[in-house]
Amino acid sequence: MHYTPVEDARDLYHNVVVVLDKARDINNGQPSALARWIDAMDLKSGDRAYHIGCGVGYYTAMMAEVVGAAGSVAASELQADLAARARENFSSYSNVTVHAGDGAVIDPGECGAILVNAGVNRIPALWLDCLRDGGRLIVPLTITTTPTIGQGLMVKIVRRGERYSAEVMTFVAIFSCGSLRDPESDAALRKALAGGALLKLKSLRRDVHDPCDTCLVHGAQMCMSAAD
Repeated sequence: MHYTPVEDARDLYHNVVVVLDKARDINNGQPSALARWIDAMDLKSGDRAYHIGCGVGYYTAMMAEVVGAAGSVAASELQADLAARARENFSSYSNVTVHAGDGAVIDPGECGAILVNAGVNRIPALWLDCLRDGGRLIVPLTITTTPTIGQGLMVKIVRRGERYSAEVMTFVAIFSCGSLRDPESDAALRKALAGGALLKLKSLRRDVHDPCDTCLVHGAQMCMSAAD
């Protein structure tokens, strides 16, 4: 990716990515895409949100403003230096907590909404367990295309009791998550994407069952399904 230096801060307020670490090809993400994903979180005043892969906190701050003083936002960032910058940026925010580490294993407690800002090829049980009833998970399901970037689909998952509805939002190319990527899951997801089957995604099944016609990506612990 090519980055262009700018002198005027007004140049940043366009639909352009902002570099965070050029050497590691880490940027702040496409604003129009992040705006759509944050909107899909359906945040309200008083909500508790979790932002995984927060960078230095630009979009986390938007969430914090929406949920307000009555709500809270937990954020995690794998890169320790970026997490430190995010903590400094939020020094005046009493409703934001920044964790340095892998967002796949950090437990934020019960959440009304979770935004995952890095591509994964499998969804950990922890994220689903953290969702309260009616909670929303916005997550990019991606296959590996380069050592750092994956491509796939942005998906919205909503918890209804012990059931999880799912819908495809957009296509996506995004920086890959530090974990939650393994060859077996990548191969299964790649097959479902190549044939267009994953576009039929309607639910996540966590019950034990044998593979059937509605299984799009079947796993022992979790199944991406076309069933309502």
